[in-house]
Amino acid sequence: MSELRARFDRDGYAALPGLLDAGEVAAINEAARALSARPELGGVAIEDALAIHFPHKLSPLIRETMTHPAIVAVLTQLIGPDVKCMQSMYFVKAAGKPGQAWHQDEAFIPTRDRSLTAAWIALDDATVENGCLWVLPGSQRSGVIWPTRAHGDPDFDATRAAYDFPYREEDAVPVEVAAGSVVFFNGYLLHRSLRNRATAGLRRALVFHCMSAQSWLPWSCGGRIPATEDNRDVVMVAGSDPYAGKGIEDHSPVFVRREMALARG
Repeated sequence: MSELRARFDRDGYAALPGLLDAGEVAAINEAARALSARPELGGVAIEDALAIHFPHKLSPLIRETMTHPAIVAVLTQLIGPDVKCMQSMYFVKAAGKPGQAWHQDEAFIPTRDRSLTAAWIALDDATVENGCLWVLPGSQRSGVIWPTRAHGDPDFDATRAAYDFPYREEDAVPVEVAAGSVVFFNGYLLHRSLRNRATAGLRRALVFHCMSAQSWLPWSCGGRIPATEDNRDVVMVAGSDPYAGKGIEDHSPVFVRREMALARG
């Protein structure tokens, strides 16, 4: 087993510097800025957005980044030879904007095989001051989805917070990375981000959620399809698709979010 895979299995995450160069980072940020300004998406200045959901559906560059060789090389080590991506999100955290409380991605995107893996691409230097990721190393190993509840904390958006887990605040580790780094983490890993307390500037990130293509994806996309079906709103990023005969579907529209996320159970 590779050192990377061993570290990922132990800690639930791995931060790899320099997978994208400065030119690639700048191009992604410019593509997102152009997307947010499109009239059909609300014509929002990127500084006023919180997130762009599914930007790969309108941006050829972001779609191409899904299959970036350096990213795919890691995903195939962590997941296996056949990898599909079901979600992209471009996060914008301007100075003063809130973070997101402790949560697990698997709680929102349920899979069948525990292969859910995020590729979190830093598009600015992510620091404690501007709201980098924090993780609870090893919290993925139990395979438990912890309960969630409304938190009422203005430092976080309205998404429900995980609680009642056996980890202490002092167990949390900040993941400070330079722009162009990619943080890969397991769907069961407890993670959060804090408010951007810098006086100026953005903390931007592009995130791809991926899993093994050999497993069904019983994700309803917010109730758009029955959760018992195999969601085929996916992009193959590596290997072959054993369910290719089902075709590819389109359930989730591209949209720019300006308000805090609605609480989700």
